[in-house]
Amino acid sequence: MTIHPVYAAETAKAVDQFARDLATVALKFGFVIHNETTMDMALTFGNHGVEVAEGFDLHMLQICKPEKAAQSLGVNPERAILMTKYVVTFTQEGRTQIRFLRLPEEFIRAAVDDAQFPRSLSETYQKIEEMIEEAM
Repeated sequence: MTIHPVYAAETAKAVDQFARDLATVALKFGFVIHNETTMDMALTFGNHGVEVAEGFDLHMLQICKPEKAAQSLGVNPERAILMTKYVVTFTQEGRTQIRFLRLPEEFIRAAVDDAQFPRSLSETYQKIEEMIEEAM
């Protein structure tokens, strides 16, 4: 079974509402939005003095399960390079789009010499996709 590396969906919810709902769902499963104060890219760019187009509403939500991440990195700190997981949401043609990148297990194996990590990371990807669907 081949899994497409980009999970793509859309929701009728506004970007802000979807982000709030995903944060609520994530908490139920021990995940957090690691960058809640900087996920709204219009605000983040503005804080750096950069103007964005009117209506720009892209949010980059960094998903983290602190307990699992700390344990995993304690086993092998090389895993850190692949641990960052973002759910990206933005408006396109009046609909809220959702994107999530899932790295293939073959890529994970090639990047980090670690027998357990590819499966563990794939399980986390699956859980994040389930959380996205619940939040939609």
